[in-house]
Amino acid sequence: MSLISEQQPVDDVLLLPVRMLNEFTYCPRLAYLEWIQGEFADNADTVDGQYRHRRVNQEPVRKDSTDSSDEDEGEIHERSLYLTADNLSLTAKIDLVEGKGRKVSPVDYKRGKRPHVQKGAWEPELVQLCAQGLILRENDFECDAGLIYFVGSKERVRVEFDEELISLTLTQASKMRMLADLPTIPPPLSDSAKCVRCSLVGICLPDEIYVLRKGRHVKIRKLTPARDHALPLYVQQPRAHIHKAGDVLQIKEGKDVIAEARLIEISQLVLFGSVQVSTQVIHELCRRNIPICYLSKGGWFYGVTHGMAHKNVEIRTLQFETAREHDKCLVLAKSFVRAKIANCRTVLRRNHHSPPKDVLRDLKSDMDQTMRASSLEALLGIEGTAAQRYFSQFSGLLKGGSSGVPEFDFRKRTRRPPRDPVNALLSFAYAILTREWAVVLQTVGFDPYMGFYHQARYGKPALALDMMEEFRTLIAESVVITVINNGEIRKKDFIARFGSVALTPEGRKRFLQAYERRMGQEITHPVFGYRVSYRRILEIQARLLGRYLLGEIPMYPGFTTR
Repeated sequence: MSLISEQQPVDDVLLLPVRMLNEFTYCPRLAYLEWIQGEFADNADTVDGQYRHRRVNQEPVRKDSTDSSDEDEGEIHERSLYLTADNLSLTAKIDLVEGKGRKVSPVDYKRGKRPHVQKGAWEPELVQLCAQGLILRENDFECDAGLIYFVGSKERVRVEFDEELISLTLTQASKMRMLADLPTIPPPLSDSAKCVRCSLVGICLPDEIYVLRKGRHVKIRKLTPARDHALPLYVQQPRAHIHKAGDVLQIKEGKDVIAEARLIEISQLVLFGSVQVSTQVIHELCRRNIPICYLSKGGWFYGVTHGMAHKNVEIRTLQFETAREHDKCLVLAKSFVRAKIANCRTVLRRNHHSPPKDVLRDLKSDMDQTMRASSLEALLGIEGTAAQRYFSQFSGLLKGGSSGVPEFDFRKRTRRPPRDPVNALLSFAYAILTREWAVVLQTVGFDPYMGFYHQARYGKPALALDMMEEFRTLIAESVVITVINNGEIRKKDFIARFGSVALTPEGRKRFLQAYERRMGQEITHPVFGYRVSYRRILEIQARLLGRYLLGEIPMYPGFTTR
């Protein structure tokens, strides 16, 4: 391995974080996701590790030396020490450095128990510790060994920095340096036990990728979390203002606290109308990567405030390159539209009181025609025809009241403005789903405004509209049908003005409750076979789109329910 010249400016050196060197030794794909693409997700293990590291992560207390004793002979016990080795292009935050004079040892804290293996620790931990020792050496310390402290069993394991371990560490560092220049992400591990407790398994999707590459006969494990434990916080009181009190958000009207929510339980902050938010809340939510979504009083989606853009520039570059190529856009658009029509047909077949055979037949024909469409314009025509067929039968999905007569009359789809209560519910549901997709896409690393099927226009989240096509019926329309048929929304929950109909605040509240129930509902994934919530499915689909653009899977699989 060639060393970097001492005369080369530090700014030109690609410094390798030693923690990422641990990840690379464990799994090159994991290191690529975290280091190159900027992905991260917590699970029980990572949260527990952060808790157990709380002491070493504290800012070190600096002591002023006022005596004339020789500093080189003093005791060293330094926590959270940041050091860089320019010649090795390595950088590290060392949990603890202890020793006397210039002879020191790094101490690395690990959350678990000491593994009963020959060398006292697993290879990634040995490489990480050795790299810390090499950094200390380059900073003029004597360092021949280090210690790993296993918090779970309260044991220390001494690790000698022999030639074999040093050679392995330098080799891994050299290989990791080449990782940044790879044109593609490393492949996922195949049926590896390492994936089981990896916090990024829901981002990496190792088994899902192999299923889509090789066919459904490949065994898939239940690795992806079924649901998110954090949920959106909706605030629609017009005079409400939101403040931060420790790790809690307080919603106030005047001086009165009307509601509270812990930050750890919030996935989004969704504001309707003129709700006010303090600067401290905005800063904290940006720091935690919790988006703030803004909607009009009636539910029209305006935009999002979030922290720095996702570090995965690669996926946005591929997104924009693909959006410029008509043929590639058409392939994706066909998948979106075909899945949408298939789901419309399934809902009619399942829920219509008398499923019309001719409409079901025509929708099946529309599905086949999508695959023969030669342009996006032709596809728009097919989608429009299928939508007319579907909405012509939508009233048959709505149950009657006690007299058998439907409380809500639906004749056709009207927008801008919605002319009746059913259309008002549909428009509101689509706005909420658009917001949901915009947040998911930004979280994954996409630009929600550059689409493949919907054309980019100012202020139009085109990719969010693309991705929601296959979920309009399954989520938005399903919630509308549910709240009407269950009597959760009644005619008194609407106001009509100047030919436009909208929900009252109380009606919106009940509708949002029904929407969140739907998003949290677990279903069996039609391709992968495990149970997962609709909210998690949205993220999976967004990540599969990314895997398709990266060339990891041969096609984007549109989501269709059975």
